[in-house]
Amino acid sequence: MSYLQIKGIHKIYQDNQPVLKNFSLGIEKGQIISLIGESGSGKSTLLRIIAGLENRTEGEVFLDGVRIQNPNEKLVPGIDEIQLVYQEYHLYPNSTVEENISRPLLQYDKNYKEKRVATLLKLLGLEPFKDKLPRHLSGGQQQKVAIGRALSLEPQVLLLDEPFSSLDTIQRREIIEELKIMFEAMGITVLFVTHDLDDALQMTENLVILQRGLLIQKGHPEYIFSNPKNLYAAKLFSHLNPIPGKNKTYIRPSDIQLYKSTGILGKVILKQYLVHYNQLTIRLSNGDLWKAEDKKRIFEVGDKIFLKWEERKEIAISKV
Repeated sequence: MSYLQIKGIHKIYQDNQPVLKNFSLGIEKGQIISLIGESGSGKSTLLRIIAGLENRTEGEVFLDGVRIQNPNEKLVPGIDEIQLVYQEYHLYPNSTVEENISRPLLQYDKNYKEKRVATLLKLLGLEPFKDKLPRHLSGGQQQKVAIGRALSLEPQVLLLDEPFSSLDTIQRREIIEELKIMFEAMGITVLFVTHDLDDALQMTENLVILQRGLLIQKGHPEYIFSNPKNLYAAKLFSHLNPIPGKNKTYIRPSDIQLYKSTGILGKVILKQYLVHYNQLTIRLSNGDLWKAEDKKRIFEVGDKIFLKWEERKEIAISKV
């Protein structure tokens, strides 16, 4: 049995609509997993169930072989060994950074509390801000405080529920990189939930895809990219161009080769400058609109263009 074992979780609310359908996943001790899914796919509900904060309709959750109880089975829901960090910071506005992080340790030995908080302040780079109130911090710093508070109890598992979605791109990239290094050094087990593939891949190469309450696919991103189980998993990575004459078969824009004389004929109708290439929108002779990457930036709107690709790069998908 894996360190964190999620077995056959089924969740139905009062409207009889299933939010999670027979979800099972094993996570090893110290492993970092990114779980990605669209809004409403059941990601947050799953985290609350794992943390023992939400009743499950069916299924079980085990941590190191010990069953996690439903809230209706406990006087106080949840366990210290599993901590959940929300998208909202949930900080105490009139308490300092140091006080917020130490809040879960109020009943602990004073020396242990002081040492633990000092360690977390240093790990998270919050020592210069320990006496500041949350409103005087940036969004990234506030989220670090929330994570520090969750880590104060020395949990074995940390659940992150889209904690960086309110941050800008630069802040998000920097904090994910910083936290990934810290989590790996601590050896803590992490389940990071997001709807953003870039964020998921920056955190880890262990990917799980959730769609409408179902676990669609899991594994290394490179394998999922080349062998998606359904259309949703495929489209997470890029736009898909439907190949004429081949039902439910697609080619990615990055796999198309651009020529001026031979291949499938099209016409460039839109050019967009992106960091590493120009993204071209191309109208084929049958009227289909395709996307392609012009890495040499040589084609302009109105140009005729010819498209080729390797057959082995084609993606045939039978499921939506």
